[in-house]
Amino acid sequence: MMLQRFAYSEFANPLFGDRVLMAWADPRAPMARLIGDEVLAIEHEGAVRARQFGAGRAAAHAAMEQLGHVPRPVLQGTAQAPIWPPGMTGSISHTDRDSLAVVSDEPDILALGLKIGTATGLEPARWPEVSRIAEMHWLASLGPSQRGHFAMLLKCIKEAAYKAQFQITETAITYQDIEVTIDLGRNFFKGFLLPDLPGIGANRPFAGRFALLSDCFVAGVEWRNQAESNHVLAR
Repeated sequence: MMLQRFAYSEFANPLFGDRVLMAWADPRAPMARLIGDEVLAIEHEGAVRARQFGAGRAAAHAAMEQLGHVPRPVLQGTAQAPIWPPGMTGSISHTDRDSLAVVSDEPDILALGLKIGTATGLEPARWPEVSRIAEMHWLASLGPSQRGHFAMLLKCIKEAAYKAQFQITETAITYQDIEVTIDLGRNFFKGFLLPDLPGIGANRPFAGRFALLSDCFVAGVEWRNQAESNHVLAR
């Protein structure tokens, strides 16, 4: 039996809008029940990956129920990205012990990006991989004991932004294609997707929020029709 560790429906509110619901499942638990063609995605997967996939779908189904919908299959598309049922969008993220999903049925939301990552220090050798020059200067301005910690937060934020844009563009981009400014006092970030991407163009702004949950970072991006209409920009 999967036990909900936190009231994720309440936890989602500071990160997303009212019609974005979050749910949790345990990827270490026995394989969750899949719906319809979801089972095809794990036919050739090992046990660990299959349980992780099943937990992510269980969390997505639970979030749909919180929205008042009968759970529907979340299939797998390009680069293993989720394919959301018509009228819904969402995002799924995992650690070894947590699978989180957010789902929305709000028409103005084009895509969601969610990333949960362990709040441990990112090794210095990887900072240039995930950071642009301005971000490296920001890390250098922090205390020595903080830099690896917030380099990991930067990585999580960029992966959340990547997930949101991929739902629209189906285009692979790199950490260097995303530039982020983080407001640690407000748990807020904003940034730009720098390349000229299909359907959204170049230098596309985005914004979102992050939280430290237990020993994990959680970052969320809510992609609406217009960047200025994003609820996080108005807070």
